[in-house]
Amino acid sequence: MTVLRTLPQAGRSLIGAWCFADHYGPDDIAQSGGMDVAPHPHTGLQTVSWLFAGEIEHRDSNGVHAMVRPGELNLMTGGHGICHSEVSTAHTTTLHGVQLWVALPDESRDAARDFQHYAPDAVAVGGVSLRVFLGTLAGQVSPVRTATPLLGAELTLQPRSLVRFDVDPGFEHGLLVDTEAVELSGTRLSRGELGYVGTGVDQLTVLNPTDAVARAVLLGGRPFGEQIVMWWNFVGRDHDEIAGFREEWQA
Repeated sequence: MTVLRTLPQAGRSLIGAWCFADHYGPDDIAQSGGMDVAPHPHTGLQTVSWLFAGEIEHRDSNGVHAMVRPGELNLMTGGHGICHSEVSTAHTTTLHGVQLWVALPDESRDAARDFQHYAPDAVAVGGVSLRVFLGTLAGQVSPVRTATPLLGAELTLQPRSLVRFDVDPGFEHGLLVDTEAVELSGTRLSRGELGYVGTGVDQLTVLNPTDAVARAVLLGGRPFGEQIVMWWNFVGRDHDEIAGFREEWQA
């Protein structure tokens, strides 16, 4: 599959505790063969799986077997170490979504393995359909537990629609555009681009300037405040720790 990695990048490594954002599809399974990610490890992070189309089967070393479906959040906590696989199901024809990671703070990064599932309702706010899968936005609250204050929401914007969100000025925010073009607080973003707004802002304006329905994912969080080292599927604090994780996995 062709994957757009919008975080980390040269200009920005983190948005709150969000440390990784991959955006893929829509992908024709008949052409690509779909997703077949063999068992692999994670440490010091949470994985956030969110689909727009298709279905993925998840299995992990904590004994969890679950499906990832459009509009449903699967959040896996790796903590000190977990292994999982991700495979698109046989009846999937199109695969389209985002794979996100959240870095765990020092006091939580050796926590026990965990898995949470949540299917938020779609709520209309003006010309926008909103699904809040993490945190709080426009009066919608996700019950999913996170180690640091976070925001995650899917926005589906009707043509020429405009919405203003009151947000926590202590948060920094990013908007990943999935389809069409969207303006974030006056800056136009094209498909696959990630817009960033720093702290000190208490309102975000999101505009769909096109004649088609647009979709984007809004991410936010308080600045992480810790230095991390991220290599392959591991999040640690220094080179030696990462090397140790790799040795444990290889063994």
